[in-house]
Amino acid sequence: MALLQGLGAKSVPVVSRGTDFVFGQSIGDVADFLGIDVDTSPQLSPAELVEKIDMIAAAAQRYIVQFPQHVADLNVLDRKRTHRELSFHVFRVIEALLDCADGGELIYQYYADKPPGDMGEFGQVADYGAEVRRRLKDWWRGYEDRACRGLVQTYFGEKPLHEVMERTAWHAGQHVRQFMMLLERMEIEPEIPMTDTDFSGLPMPEKVWDE
Repeated sequence: MALLQGLGAKSVPVVSRGTDFVFGQSIGDVADFLGIDVDTSPQLSPAELVEKIDMIAAAAQRYIVQFPQHVADLNVLDRKRTHRELSFHVFRVIEALLDCADGGELIYQYYADKPPGDMGEFGQVADYGAEVRRRLKDWWRGYEDRACRGLVQTYFGEKPLHEVMERTAWHAGQHVRQFMMLLERMEIEPEIPMTDTDFSGLPMPEKVWDE
């Protein structure tokens, strides 16, 4: 913490060298900082990413309602986040993208937000997810910059919207992979499991959980 404060960094991860640092949320920024020549641009087009995000959100809806209600306010494994909070978080990640695309700033608080107190049932969280999916489709239908090259404001710097879309897709997708694993640990078969093919084109982490 003292090192981060000394650098002036307000969030993690960061990569530092002496007193210089770069936020680690963008692999392209890290590559530039280290002088590595590598193409980190998204593999999928914005239209393809919208399809991926909607597919991932649909899967999240399916899996969330499979969780037994009694685990709603129990922490997920050794994390300080409940099953209900993690379920809400997946759709909040997508909302952050939409607010950002509409001219707002993507601040870190989006990822720390908790579900409203009256959203206690997994079915209610899934309904919230349905609203987010509707908003995603309405936004894309009316969005004029189909290449999404415009820059948007994020807590890790000014970034092309296309890059933020890819980040949103794999972020939400990683949590959906976690949902499937959690259900399997409860001896519940995930309804229509997602496969590696479903995540193709996204820079998914190798592991489902960090160590």
